Amino acid sequence: MNSKRERIGNYPSVESVRPARLRVLVLASDVLFSHFFPESARARLSEVAEWSQHAGRDDSTQLRAELAQADVLMTTWHSPFLRMDMLGTRPRVRLIAHCGGEVKSRMEEGIFDHITVTNAAEPMAGPVAEMALALMLTLVRRLPDYTAEMRAGVVRTNEYVSCGETVRGRRVGLIGFGRIGRASAKLVEPLGVELLVTDPCCASETVAAHKGKLLGLDELLSSCSVVVLAAGLTPETRNLLDQRRLGLMPDGAYLINVARGGLVDMDALLAELRKARLTVALDVTDPIEPLPSDHELRQLPNALLTPHIAAGGIEMRCAIGAVAVEEVVRFCNGEQLENVVTRDMLALMT
Repeated sequence: MNSKRERIGNYPSVESVRPARLRVLVLASDVLFSHFFPESARARLSEVAEWSQHAGRDDSTQLRAELAQADVLMTTWHSPFLRMDMLGTRPRVRLIAHCGGEVKSRMEEGIFDHITVTNAAEPMAGPVAEMALALMLTLVRRLPDYTAEMRAGVVRTNEYVSCGETVRGRRVGLIGFGRIGRASAKLVEPLGVELLVTDPCCASETVAAHKGKLLGLDELLSSCSVVVLAAGLTPETRNLLDQRRLGLMPDGAYLINVARGGLVDMDALLAELRKARLTVALDVTDPIEPLPSDHELRQLPNALLTPHIAAGGIEMRCAIGAVAVEEVVRFCNGEQLENVVTRDMLALMT
């Protein structure tokens, strides 16, 4: 056995005794295990560690026994919520590599003071930005309306013409300029839009580098005919778009949410939609998905809904798993980790 003292990020130095091959415990349901860990990912893990899977989603005696023997945990969306007491009085675990971006709801915050935690958010940014663009084009080009007309047998002639059915030349606002916001900026640039951004944690130089302009939230809402929500949900951003701020949006504006449903005050949004003043496309809602089958939002003609699938798809899940596995490989080889999440970062994360 080799004794190695290491310091990662802002964590205190710890004395860790590592066997020749570390033990990795993968906390994933059978369904998600196959999605995140195809044969190639399993083979990669086997190169550096002994690994096993725990498919249960709840705390149990068996789980605690397995946790006591693990050096590394890999968590997924179906993992049990982790607390320090589950890891034993002298925890052996030194790394938790999460397959996904959001970690706040996966474990208690005290864990971040004792164990290195990493995430795998980068693979999701592109697909979510793609969904935002798809929803934007769907609304502006009125695809649901035309589809309904075609099914109803409506016949249009060349004499019919409308205005405002193009994204080009519009002011498009991005609320939040993290990974998803930046990926969205790249996708809309070729469309010839005027890009406006609001994000209190972002510098104007960063936005300018993406051909955008940084504004305050109220000014952005009143200036843009298309607004995309791409911000994290924190106590400060919950109900960010309340009755007053939704009222700032111009008549006929489009609101797209691919971030978190809690960013929008649902009662205020419903009031605007009942007046047919706005049109929305929502991949996320509050109450959180799945949206109740009898919810009013499902019945409104100016609300386009998708079931939280912006970052969906097997390809994306495999990519997330691959990022997490490579983080474990770096840890097992004593190399610098790339996606460490510190406790200080939690306040700014979804």
